[in-house]
Amino acid sequence: MGCVCIKLLRRGTQLGPEDLELTVHFECRGMEDIFSRLISLTSYISQRIIEFIEDLVLGDASRCLEDSETNSSGQHPTYETCNEHDFSSLDSASLSRYCYSSTIFDFHERDASDIEDLSDINTGLEVVRGNYCRGVRFIFKGLMLPIFCLEFAWRSAIASWRCFCYQMRRMQAHVQRIVSRVLRTLHGSSDDIGWLQRTPGMAPVKDGSAHFMELLQSIRNGVHKLPDSFVYLLIPGLFSNHGPLYFVSTKRFFSKMGLACHIAKIHSEASVEHNAWELKQYIEELYWGAGKRVMLLGHSKGGVDAAAALSIYSQELSNKVAGLALVQSPYGGTPIASDILREGQVADRETRRIMEFLICKLIKGDMRALEDLTYEKRKEFIKNHKLPYNIPLISFHSEASVAPGVVATLSHIAHAEFPRFGGEDDAVAVRKVPVIVPVSAAMALSALHLQLRYGEKSDGLVTCRDAEVPGSIVVKPDRKLDHSWMVYSSWKKDPTEPDACEMCEALLTMLVELGT
Repeated sequence: MGCVCIKLLRRGTQLGPEDLELTVHFECRGMEDIFSRLISLTSYISQRIIEFIEDLVLGDASRCLEDSETNSSGQHPTYETCNEHDFSSLDSASLSRYCYSSTIFDFHERDASDIEDLSDINTGLEVVRGNYCRGVRFIFKGLMLPIFCLEFAWRSAIASWRCFCYQMRRMQAHVQRIVSRVLRTLHGSSDDIGWLQRTPGMAPVKDGSAHFMELLQSIRNGVHKLPDSFVYLLIPGLFSNHGPLYFVSTKRFFSKMGLACHIAKIHSEASVEHNAWELKQYIEELYWGAGKRVMLLGHSKGGVDAAAALSIYSQELSNKVAGLALVQSPYGGTPIASDILREGQVADRETRRIMEFLICKLIKGDMRALEDLTYEKRKEFIKNHKLPYNIPLISFHSEASVAPGVVATLSHIAHAEFPRFGGEDDAVAVRKVPVIVPVSAAMALSALHLQLRYGEKSDGLVTCRDAEVPGSIVVKPDRKLDHSWMVYSSWKKDPTEPDACEMCEALLTMLVELGT
């Protein structure tokens, strides 16, 4: 209020007694109005603090912030918007005091010429109002700072807790996947071995081992009953293209007896369906060329390929095929292929990459050749394709020896040819050197693995139960024979025991009897 008096003196106006009384009265009223405002402000701040504490107890910090911003914008305007109209938005007590001050000013105004510049007074009032608004705003923001800190701390804690819970869930899922893979790997093919015998609706098998041994003994005594009214087709198994002596001795043995015998020239590392189509073409060619029906003898995957040809093309081949002998064939599947290619086990992707490199890149084969021998694929194929009932079937399976002496057994699988120079004319001759590898030792170790892991008897690659075809005559020799014995002769032959050629002849003789 002192600023009003100073301005009047500067204008050269002399103050009389009445003017002094008006100034003093104005200053007293101004001080009383300031104290009233401070009391109102203190009451307002106390009320806001109480409301804030109540909202904090209720735990609704977000709503408190929104309400506080709304209330502050409605009751405490900023300096720029605080004018005569906005000042009316204050509480009723402050408004009454402003009105009272205005009345006092009007009551003590005696001469319009003495106070001709009331705009200066209004300017002073606006300065007080602006300072009041800015002060209240500053105090309110200072009170809201702890709330902002609490909100930031609360949101940080919530975010940290959510991140911790997310990481814990991820870790738990990762551990569960690892445990599931380990359990699946350990469980392996335990539920799949022998599934053909457990499946309802499958035709029963008959044991023909005794009759087979009688025929084998007769053959060793020089009695050969195989007629020349059939064409005999030998079908090799997986990886046979890399064994030059595969079925060679057996074919030579049959040819010496004057029988028409052939080895199917198929891609052994191809899929079962592909080989089935090739065998169909091969059988029809032999049938129309010789005018005789064909007797089939398939070893390992060759038996599966032959059975697939009869199942898929049964109408075309039913009158052209006289019988089928499956020798150590994984008709129901093999745990070796399933354990290698099973998905969801430990290192399944790495194992599959290794097998793809070996089969596809190194051997130039088809990965489906191994996939088709898994239990999953065999179940699907047998479900969709049934063997014809009018063709005689024989299932031959054996058990490999796991004795320590078998590890030293070597198998003759091929010949290596080297040039040899000799004579005066330097004629070049070819010298054949036998290629021998410990195939029997590998089969013995594999059979021991299957016996320890699953408790199943096998020839090293195929379990005895998976080699039995439903509705066939089962032949189980009393000798310990591994998976490669029927096609690769041993380097040390025992003359007192029958060889693979004689066993193949006994199987085909048995097929001829079944057909007649």
